[in-house]
Amino acid sequence: MKRIIILFSIASVLAGCDFLDPLPNGNVTDKNLDEYPSYIRGFVEKAYDLMPTSYISNEYIYLDAVTDDAVITSSSSSMRKYGTGVLSPNANPFRDYWNRDYRAIMYVNTFLEDNLGLTTRYLVDNDNNAMLQRYLQGDAYALRAWFEFNLLQKFGGMGTDGQMLGFPILTAPVDVFNTDPSSVKRNTYDECVRQILDDCDSALVYLPVANRDWLGYHSTIDGASRWKRFDCQAVKALMAMVYLYWASPAFNPDGDLSRWDNAARYAAEVMEFKLNQDGKYGFDPADNFTWLWPNSMEIIMTSNWGSNSQMEYLFYPEGFRGNGGVGASQNLVDAFPMANGYPITDERSGYDPENPYVGRDPRFYCTINYNGADVVRPSNGEVMYTFDMSEGGKDVAGGVGNVLTNYYIRKYINLLWNKNDDNLDTEPRSIYFFRWTQMCLIFAEAANHVVGPAGELYGFTPVETIAYLRDRPTVEGLPGIGTDKPDPYLEEVAAKGEEAFDQLVRNERRIEMCFEGQRYYDLRRWAGDAWKEAVNVDVLKPVFKDGGITYETVEKRVFNSPWIPVPYYDAAKCGLVQNQGWESWR
Repeated sequence: MKRIIILFSIASVLAGCDFLDPLPNGNVTDKNLDEYPSYIRGFVEKAYDLMPTSYISNEYIYLDAVTDDAVITSSSSSMRKYGTGVLSPNANPFRDYWNRDYRAIMYVNTFLEDNLGLTTRYLVDNDNNAMLQRYLQGDAYALRAWFEFNLLQKFGGMGTDGQMLGFPILTAPVDVFNTDPSSVKRNTYDECVRQILDDCDSALVYLPVANRDWLGYHSTIDGASRWKRFDCQAVKALMAMVYLYWASPAFNPDGDLSRWDNAARYAAEVMEFKLNQDGKYGFDPADNFTWLWPNSMEIIMTSNWGSNSQMEYLFYPEGFRGNGGVGASQNLVDAFPMANGYPITDERSGYDPENPYVGRDPRFYCTINYNGADVVRPSNGEVMYTFDMSEGGKDVAGGVGNVLTNYYIRKYINLLWNKNDDNLDTEPRSIYFFRWTQMCLIFAEAANHVVGPAGELYGFTPVETIAYLRDRPTVEGLPGIGTDKPDPYLEEVAAKGEEAFDQLVRNERRIEMCFEGQRYYDLRRWAGDAWKEAVNVDVLKPVFKDGGITYETVEKRVFNSPWIPVPYYDAAKCGLVQNQGWESWR
C-alpha cells in the first residue's frame, strides 16, 4: 500500500491531517492496484467529490460578508472575527480548504503518476475504454489545476521574505518516510500560475470540447452524462480567470499587457462557443436565467446539486421562519444604479434620497429585500410577506433571528418557498463555477486594458459584453436597463476611455457577482499597494425613524494584511514562509 499511503502522508505533512485509510479493501496493495480499475478511477471521482456544492460556506457567501457587501449576524463566527481583525490561529476558517485542496491534489497525483490512470483498462470495448481513459486523464489535470488555483486565490500573497508567493507545488505523490517536511517550500506566485496553466493545457488535450449530447457518441461516457464535470470550455474559463488575476495590479507590477490579452482571449473563446455553438440549441444572451435550474444554458460548469431550504433559512428573518444569518450592506445597495443606468451620485439619475428604493436598477429588486419589499408568490401574485425594518418593526436590525444591516438578501431565494405551506417547495441548488456572466465581465475588464472600451479584440468589444449584462432581463423577468431603450450612461463612460470604463466594469462585477465569493479577492487584486484604503472601510446600514432615513456604521473592517495567512500548524511544521502581516503565525 506504499503508493496509497504516500497519498495521504503528504497531506499529513502539509495539512496536519491524521493518517487515513483511503481504501476499504485491505487486499489492495501497491503491487496489485492495477487489478482494481474501479479504485484507480476512484481517485478522480474522490477529487470531484471534494469540490464545493453550496454557496453557503466560508468560500462564498460568508467570504463576501467580510467585505463591504454584507455582515454576518453571529458574533461567534470565525469569519466575522476575521473581518474585524480578531482571528486566532486555532480558529482559522481557511485551514480546512488548505487541507481539502491538498487532499484532492494528492488523489489526482496518484492517478497521474506513471500514467496509471491512462493505461488502466476500465471497459471491455476498446474504443469506449480509450475514450474513458482520455476523459479521466483530462479530468485529473483539470481538477489539479482547479484546486491549485483555489490555493493560489486564498494563500497567494507577499511573503515575509519580500517575494510574491503561492503554494508548495506538488505534482507527484511524495514519500513522506524519505522526505524532510522542511524541504517543502512555497513556490513563487508566477511559478504557481505557470503550473496551473500547464495543467490546463494538458487537460485540453484529453477532454471533450463540451459536455453536450450533440457532441457525444456514447451516452454513458460523454455528452450530457458528463455535465458537472470539466470540458474544454470549463478549462478555458478557468484559464481566463487565472490570467485575470495574474494581470491585476497586485500581481503584475510590470504591467504586462499580454496577461490581460490572454484573459480576454480565453474568455472570448468560451463566449464564441456559447453564442455560435450553444446558440444553435437554445442559448440566448438576451434571456434571463435562474439560480434554481442547474441545467441553465448560461452555465459553463456547475457543481453537484441537491434540493434544500438552506438559502431561505439563512436569508429570511425570524418573521418569515428564517434566521437572518447574513445581511446585505448599504454600501452594496448604493452600488446599484437607477433604472436609466446612471449611478445614484449622478444628478441625471433621478435618485431621491427620501425614496431610495424607487426607480432603481431592476437587478436591485432581485438581489435585496429592503424596507417595504414584498415576497410575492409567482404562481398567483399572493403577497406572502412584507419586510418592515422601521423602528420597532418585526424585521429591524438586532431582533432575534434578524440581520444587523436592515437589508435581507434576495439573490438565490426560491420565491415559491413558504415555511407556512403544508407542502414546502424546494428547488435544486448548486454552485455555478463558471457561467456566461463571468466570461463577459472577465473579457470586458481584460480587453479594456488592451484595446480600450470600444476596441475589438477576438471578435468582441468590452462595451458590447457589458451591454449583454445590463440589457438582459433579470432572474425574475424584469426588463434590463437597455431593454427596448438606450443605455446612454454606458456609451458615455465608454467614450471617456480606459480608466473610467474600468471603474464601471468593477461596479458591474460587484453587482452581478455579489455573494459569490469574488469581491474579497477583487478588492485586493485591484488595489495592490493601496489595499488598506480599499478593504478597511465602514460597513453601513440604514435606520428608519420618524419617517426619515439616516445611516450608521454596523461594523468596521479591520485587516492588518491583504493576504490570508498560511495555516499556523503547517507553516510551523514545514517551515513555510508566512504571508506579510501574519509574522506571529510561525
